[in-house]
Amino acid sequence: MGYQGEDTIFALSTGMERAAIAVMRVSGKASADLLVKLCGPLPPPRKAVLRRVWQQADRQDTLLDEALVLWFPGPKSYTGEDGFELHLHAGPAIIQAVAHAFVMGGARPAEPGEFTRRAFTNGRMDLVEAEGIADLVAAETESQRRQALAQADGALSRVYEGWAERLKKLLAFQEALIDFPDEDLPPEVEEEIRAGIRQLIEQMQHHIADGQRGERIRRGVVFAITGPPNAGKSSLLNWLAERDAAIVSPIAGTTRDALEIVGSLAGIKVTFVDTAGLRETSDEIEAEGVRRALFHVKQADCVVQMFAAPHVPQSVFPNALLVGNKLDLAPLPAEVEGVEVIPVSLKNGQGLDTLRQILERRVQALTASSTGMPLLTRARHSAGVQEACANLQEALRQDWPEVRGEELRLAMRALGRLTGHVGVEELLDAIFGQFCIGK
Repeated sequence: MGYQGEDTIFALSTGMERAAIAVMRVSGKASADLLVKLCGPLPPPRKAVLRRVWQQADRQDTLLDEALVLWFPGPKSYTGEDGFELHLHAGPAIIQAVAHAFVMGGARPAEPGEFTRRAFTNGRMDLVEAEGIADLVAAETESQRRQALAQADGALSRVYEGWAERLKKLLAFQEALIDFPDEDLPPEVEEEIRAGIRQLIEQMQHHIADGQRGERIRRGVVFAITGPPNAGKSSLLNWLAERDAAIVSPIAGTTRDALEIVGSLAGIKVTFVDTAGLRETSDEIEAEGVRRALFHVKQADCVVQMFAAPHVPQSVFPNALLVGNKLDLAPLPAEVEGVEVIPVSLKNGQGLDTLRQILERRVQALTASSTGMPLLTRARHSAGVQEACANLQEALRQDWPEVRGEELRLAMRALGRLTGHVGVEELLDAIFGQFCIGK
């Protein structure tokens, strides 16, 4: 039996925007009584029925709306508790009146994330799956949707739980060596434990060496557009935005602060940051803009470094895409410092289709999985796997079985914190299931 929240909670699940339908969601131990009070006898579980919604006050019944009602008895519900949904007409007055009826019936408004927190508490999902739900709600692009849906469906959790299961078995063998040294255990058990630890280390290291690809899909890929004044940075931003997002002027130093626009390339969310022109200046405000530009260059996933013919840059930022502008006015070099120049003319459109294709390929390279495994989507996941991996590496260095066993337990605990499943009973089951102890 999962934990049942003391309070019955409700929330408007569809937001306050103008719409035809509003969904009010309720969860908690008093859900059945509240639904009967508002809509009459409980409908069949998980079947939509049309009911009138009434409020009882001062011995009078007031009709609030006519709604589709869905009854979800626990534990087969989103939260694992009894709950129901009302699909109402979405007028603000109706929503307000029904919310008031809920409060009068003993329910309270839910806190942010409280439905999903109850689902986790009641064992309906783990922490990683709950994070996937949050990402799914926030998804803006197809790639974000696919990644979040896979995580909410348990793709990452299955990886971590698979590692934890293998760790439990290794620890069961290790505990047997510690507690029963005089038993006739096969001599190869010691080497099997070490081999199993090495395999887990290799897989974990492979997993965390994904170059933050999953995190980039979740938050978007950031491009910093940099270069000297009048190189065409703001014009490039406007072309990418397909609108006049930045002021374009022949006067050097027009852009003083970073300007961001958000879009999509190859199905991936991208943010382009137009920065101040890089040059030596005595203007205090422009100098601050240059400092901020260099900050964005350091933080970006990729730098689009621009210059305009015939002025060739003296140096190129690491891993930058080098774009040469004003192809219509003068020839451009094929490369600078061994970096290929992408020639364009923002005035007449030459080379822009090629530039878009190159940008899309860079986005794909920054986000594509190279391991075939689900990608890490948060720094928390990476830190947890790194901690478990460090414990396993320490276990390999230990000759004392007791110390090695403790490092294996610490690795299990690190993985358990990822999903929210940390317990001793599972380990005891594994130990007693593997050996005929006490025979």
